[in-house]
Amino acid sequence: MSNGLKGLAKDTIVYGLSSIVGRFLNWLLVPMYVRVLATPGEYGIVTNLYGWTALLLAVLTFGMETTYFRFSTRRDESEPMRVYANSLLSVGILSSLFALMGFVFLHPISDFLGYASHPEYVGMLIFIVAIDAISSIPFARLRCEEKALKFAGIKLANIGLNILLNIFFLIVCPIIYRHAPHAIEWFYVPDYGVGYILVSNVITSIANVLMLNKEFRGFRYRIDMPRMRRMLPYAIPILGISIAGILNQSVDKILFPFLFTDKAEATMQLGIYGACFKIAVVMVMFIQAYRYAIEPFIFKRNKEADDKSTNAVTTLYFTIFSLLIYLGVSFYLDDVFKYLVSPAYYEGLHVVPIVMAGEFLFGLYFNLSFWFKLNDQTYWGTLFTVIGCVITIAIIVLFVPIYGYVACAWATVACNGVMLVLSYTISRKRYPVAYPLRKMGGYIVLTAVIFALGMFLPIEQTLWRIAWRTLLLCVYIGVAVKTEGFLRVLKR
Repeated sequence: MSNGLKGLAKDTIVYGLSSIVGRFLNWLLVPMYVRVLATPGEYGIVTNLYGWTALLLAVLTFGMETTYFRFSTRRDESEPMRVYANSLLSVGILSSLFALMGFVFLHPISDFLGYASHPEYVGMLIFIVAIDAISSIPFARLRCEEKALKFAGIKLANIGLNILLNIFFLIVCPIIYRHAPHAIEWFYVPDYGVGYILVSNVITSIANVLMLNKEFRGFRYRIDMPRMRRMLPYAIPILGISIAGILNQSVDKILFPFLFTDKAEATMQLGIYGACFKIAVVMVMFIQAYRYAIEPFIFKRNKEADDKSTNAVTTLYFTIFSLLIYLGVSFYLDDVFKYLVSPAYYEGLHVVPIVMAGEFLFGLYFNLSFWFKLNDQTYWGTLFTVIGCVITIAIIVLFVPIYGYVACAWATVACNGVMLVLSYTISRKRYPVAYPLRKMGGYIVLTAVIFALGMFLPIEQTLWRIAWRTLLLCVYIGVAVKTEGFLRVLKR
């Protein structure tokens, strides 16, 4: 393994540990939410609101993270901090305008979203999105400057604070209120569960900005218009990619309340789906950690030389480890992971493998998307994601009223599968990369066989079932280690 790939592995581990530990800690909030909140419908509100958060963040950052990576690492760029200033100021101005308009029209927006009785939910959401959008550019700077440890430290500190605040508001305060209500009644309102989840996020978003204070200094706060005119044509297609991509991932959570005449049934189903979706977050965590590390890595390698082989190798390794995660979560879903949620949510567990399959296809698509970013042809990405978005929305609108949240899971698979095929097909002519398709296909077939042996062989006794599935998992690991020579790599 080259030094470059070793560096990528190290950064992926650092980002991965912060992401995995952080997401795992956030994961622990899910069992608390589903037990503290009165009904799955209340968790459905949380799922719906944070679906909007993801979409709005994509709009407000409008591709400036990737644009910053691309333009600050160009061979002809001698002043990367001017690129950074352009990125930060443009996102900051747009986010400020968004917050201003959002607060001016708070009540009409709340009525439209179905939260007329709680407009403060929407107000807090607007504030969180605006602050987090601004913070995304300093985080991108840490990634670009390969300050993975600082990035991870701030992320973990932020997540830790969020968890402590959630525990305080949802667990500690109710106990104090029962025994000494006068001590906290000046700020605490019983039965305001969903609101306190948002209050915790508001505080942690502010803390994020404070911890990133050094990244807000050391440059002139001035937009360089000549550079900006070069950056915007690159960023705007990325915006289209981001919006369509987020819609592919979150439109189900956004549209769900509008697809049922019975709003209580909609929020209940959305709560079950949202909680079970959290179990699939192990796959999401790995993909996110990989993306954090691979994006600046590939752009910098391209600055030094047009290195296509690295992309091919990293895609193979991504496939191997993603499929391992897929098998691990699927095999222990019934006996371990289901206890993350309460029995009221068990009916949705069968969608977890489907959701993970969709996320795996998205990860492959991400690996095969560098060709249009490196060629400054980001309009291709916009086209692919818009097509995927149309497929997602069509499946959700047509089938969710009939099949419920199961249609959302299959929509993810269909959308990401189509985008993957389109990107690979076009890239063969525009920027051909010799991906090890035979090897990747072999691992996919191996995974399918092992999955079938583990999931469809009837073993009633729990310990024997766990033992059998663990043995199958070891077989997969053994094949990967022997085939790819991971042990030889570690000895170097």
